[in-house]
Amino acid sequence: MRNCFQEFKSPIAGIELPENFTFPFYYEPHPLAKIAADELKAYLETQHDFNHNFGLNQHRDLSLIIGKMFGVLVVKTPEGKLGYLAAFSGKLANENHHTFFVPPVFDILTENGFFREEEEIVNQINFQIAQKESDPYFVALGQKINLAKKRQLEETKALKEKIKANKSKRKALRAEKASVLSENDLFDYLEILRKESVQEQYFLKDFIRKNNEEIEALQTTYQLLHAEIEALKLERKQKSNQLQHKIFDHYSFLNQRGELKSLSSIFHGIPPAGTGECAAPKLLHYAYLHQYEPIALAEFWWGEAPKSEVRLHGQFYPACKSKCEPLLGHMLQGLNVDPNPLLINPAVGKDLPIVYEDEYLLAVNKPAEFLSVPGIYLKESVYSRIKDLYPEATGPLLVHRLDMSTSGILLIAKDKEVHKKIQRQFIQRKIDKKYIALLDGIPKTNEGKIELPLRVDLDDRPRQMVCYEHGKKAVTLYQVIEIKAGRTKIAFKPITGRTHQLRVHAAHTLGLNTPIVGDDLYGTKSNRLYLHAASLSFLHPITKEQVIIEVPEDF
Repeated sequence: MRNCFQEFKSPIAGIELPENFTFPFYYEPHPLAKIAADELKAYLETQHDFNHNFGLNQHRDLSLIIGKMFGVLVVKTPEGKLGYLAAFSGKLANENHHTFFVPPVFDILTENGFFREEEEIVNQINFQIAQKESDPYFVALGQKINLAKKRQLEETKALKEKIKANKSKRKALRAEKASVLSENDLFDYLEILRKESVQEQYFLKDFIRKNNEEIEALQTTYQLLHAEIEALKLERKQKSNQLQHKIFDHYSFLNQRGELKSLSSIFHGIPPAGTGECAAPKLLHYAYLHQYEPIALAEFWWGEAPKSEVRLHGQFYPACKSKCEPLLGHMLQGLNVDPNPLLINPAVGKDLPIVYEDEYLLAVNKPAEFLSVPGIYLKESVYSRIKDLYPEATGPLLVHRLDMSTSGILLIAKDKEVHKKIQRQFIQRKIDKKYIALLDGIPKTNEGKIELPLRVDLDDRPRQMVCYEHGKKAVTLYQVIEIKAGRTKIAFKPITGRTHQLRVHAAHTLGLNTPIVGDDLYGTKSNRLYLHAASLSFLHPITKEQVIIEVPEDF
């Protein structure tokens, strides 16, 4: 097995090692990890070992652009030498193995050989299904059934229309003959008309019955053939599930203690698709396998972003949640890891100024990095503070929410009925809201509208992504206020109120393509997120007066 250990080409003398290993879900890369990442980026820019279209060249095939997440792991060898390992997520140029990079933890195409053998069985079942579904007799039978149903509908409709017309004629004849025939003759005539009506209804029922019998006979034969196909599909599903479980049982990961666990046992079942293929688990497993001591980790995006996501070329990103959080939870055991900064209460020592208050409502100026409502781990929030200040208040209190990192006006109702009335205005979009933000760059237009539907990234909550199929409508109006030193102060007016709406609409390539300063999810970290809810205008639910609350931004 080739050695993937890379010696630093850049000088690293004098750089102190970190006290703890990187917390992979929220971190600032250590200087050694940054140097390792820079050397990997330099390799990617000049290498000729593989041909992968990252979408960075001017002349490129747009249909094949695949940006990738890369990772570096600074390690110390058993001999005490510092260096690093490099990895990519998924496949690179449709291959698992490349010079410079650690191999996958488990390569289903080469290891143990069971995958290809059992995949061939599934392929044979696929072939049988395709043969039966395309069999000319089966296809013709399906078409014959559809034509018979269509003909029955058309002919039944025509027959019913004819019966309806005859009924109208008989009604007219009854009225006409009632005045010219004797009572006995009229009785005999009406009986003739009645029998005609009964005969027509019988003919209609008989026609429908015969057609149904014909169609049912065809369907019985068709369903027998279709049942054979469904049985094969069920067998394929069972074989595929068995193969999948077998892969997950073989796909095992080490931790610092030398403990080996399969994906099945880590996730207590089937993990999300692609689990174990990210850079971080590949790097850590290789390090443990070779008795290297993990020192620091960093992952970055390389290439053009997918159309649905906000990914900046060369930008560092944390590990994903749905796939990597449970897996790395096992793999980091035995390491001294930096504490989770998300568990540190950022509200400590921060005031919560009240900027408006009457008998029914109040509004506060929420500081940045302050929860609106209690979280899973952190309980201090605007809600908890207000609950302590107004113990007699009833109902949900908060009428709306702001992201933890967003500062500005937050409206609160003091009782349940007022909350219901004011929230209705939010739902009906009768509330005027204005946000002020500082963009890390200059957008191409000074004003306009952004319409990009949003949904949560199921693999990496709470990140949002643009999705035209399943996303919810999200609309933002914007107007530039001033441009200074390469940054733009801008006013946003959200028409809808989706999670991270302004942040994604600012950063996404189909939006302003200019992230908000300090946006650690869609841009670059800073001392804070420069987004502020500056103005709120609404109709008072009790006094019926227009209320305007304004709190200027402090940036």
